[in-house]
Amino acid sequence: MATLEIEGKVFEVDGDGFLTKPEMWNEDVAALFARFDGIAEMNDKHWAVVKLIRRTWEEKAMAPMVRILCQETGLKLREIYELFPLGPARGACRVAGLPKPDGCV
Repeated sequence: MATLEIEGKVFEVDGDGFLTKPEMWNEDVAALFARFDGIAEMNDKHWAVVKLIRRTWEEKAMAPMVRILCQETGLKLREIYELFPLGPARGACRVAGLPKPDGCV
């Protein structure tokens, strides 16, 4: 299993840098992954996206579809890409501590 070290903390990740143990996720982990991905500081919009993704994953064992993500947060897809430059799947889902999505987001 691959590992990723961020600011002195080591995480088990898959080949694409997603947590292999989503239960290890917390808001501190989210902030570390966000900084690693170039997001200096998480604001309320970042957290709204991350918390919705996380809640959906905990309830349904999958990431929300992009359309649902936009509807529930009130953000346009363009805004989500501004918040998470790596996109909803590679960026937001990684920060939310999910395993790599199967193309849902």
